[in-house]
Amino acid sequence: MNDILVIVPCGSAKIWGKMPYAGPTEAYHAYTGAPFKLNRAYAERFADRWVILSAKYGFIRPNFVIPEPYEMTFKQKSSNPVHLDTLRQQVKDLRLDSFYVAVGLGGKEYRWATELAFEHTGVLTVFPFSGLPIGKSMKVIKHAIEVGDSGIPRPQPRKPILS
Repeated sequence: MNDILVIVPCGSAKIWGKMPYAGPTEAYHAYTGAPFKLNRAYAERFADRWVILSAKYGFIRPNFVIPEPYEMTFKQKSSNPVHLDTLRQQVKDLRLDSFYVAVGLGGKEYRWATELAFEHTGVLTVFPFSGLPIGKSMKVIKHAIEVGDSGIPRPQPRKPILS
């Protein structure tokens, strides 16, 4: 079993905003906003593996190719974000349920989607920066990276059974 999965929220700032003719782009490079970049740095520092939670595509790997710009958000149901059933299936298909802990970053909508997607999987979901305003959250995440303290619970070693 792997230890830590970090789930990085996508962002509204995308490469096509500055480079309209960029064409299909890997998710790692497609999301260009400061919150995404900082969350990505956190994931790269502390995760055994990390994925992006996109309101359009669901859980995607950093090398997932996004074909074109899109505007979709969990905050507005009218934008028709990815369905919960799809997220739950992706957890299985991508073997995200093989981790001890899934660390969710992002706001309450991303927390909601993550908690429900991992419900009944046995994976501990934690949200170490939950409830903080975006500016404060970014400062705390930056500090966590700088000092090397993820705020993530680690699995406890099992004690041997003595007879």
